[in-house]
Amino acid sequence: MRAAVCVRAGGPEVLEIRELPVPVVREGWSLVKVEGAGLNRSELRTRQGHSPNVRFPRVLGIECVGTLAISTYPALPEGTTVAAVMGEMGREFDGGYAEYALLPNELLMPISTTLPWEVLAALPETYLTAQGALDALGITPNTKARLLIRGGSASVGMAAASIASGYGIETAATTRQPTKAAALTAAGIDHVLPDNGEPLAPTLRDIWPEGPDYILDLIGATTLTDSLRLVRRGGTVCMAGSLSGWLIPDFEPIAMIPSATKLTAFHSDDYKGTAGAPILQRVINQIEAGIYHPNIDRILNLKDIADAHQYMENNQATGKLVAIP
Repeated sequence: MRAAVCVRAGGPEVLEIRELPVPVVREGWSLVKVEGAGLNRSELRTRQGHSPNVRFPRVLGIECVGTLAISTYPALPEGTTVAAVMGEMGREFDGGYAEYALLPNELLMPISTTLPWEVLAALPETYLTAQGALDALGITPNTKARLLIRGGSASVGMAAASIASGYGIETAATTRQPTKAAALTAAGIDHVLPDNGEPLAPTLRDIWPEGPDYILDLIGATTLTDSLRLVRRGGTVCMAGSLSGWLIPDFEPIAMIPSATKLTAFHSDDYKGTAGAPILQRVINQIEAGIYHPNIDRILNLKDIADAHQYMENNQATGKLVAIP
């Protein structure tokens, strides 16, 4: 089988297309014929050497969709359409950048859909993270509320915008690239705010004098304390991304979280396997009904994976990148 193998830590050039044996099935694991894999910035960081438990060479890819080629899971016969995310895919064991992936049964999410593979492949990690983050914030359909998405042109940000728009929520989103404003508006954002390094508060207060009720912070480390100051008193901030890194130096919760303001987080590993299956199916149903609108920047062949990583590293994408084996 063809696979994109990360041979060592480094730049996009360390991703090499190789012919590997199809993995041998063992008890508790099933073989998935991969039909598509979404690309994620976490894979970029793993490739760069920032995932300490990863041993190279490794087939990256924290998500994929496809069909069961060989199943050891009695409840899921061969031919079942499945998705899988996280659970150390592409880190502790080989992931979705391949024609076949051997995956633990507990990661398999059976789904029913008429969507084409390239659209389906854009959904699992992105939409499960977006949905989980909105759930963590406490946002529900027909909520009269104001939501700010920091890092709005990231694939998760655009998915969250799509869901929030379907909920009927007023939304604002930041972006560092003005050229992406039209795509954010098309995704359902009501107010696009340029993030040019200047304080965000004056622009935001012009729109919402009391601040947003909720902030979904996908940038994370460098913006979280500012988000806690921007949200209205008693509002909620959810950190569900780390575009600026993992750690917040000198974070002092009592000093930095205003009284009555709430801080929460969401990690997509919480929605892996059976926990995420009904949520992903609900998202798929909403997309098939035309309520949510997935944002795909480009679809590429597995052989172009190094170029796709460079594209991600240059922050050129607006929406999801999808690789087809």
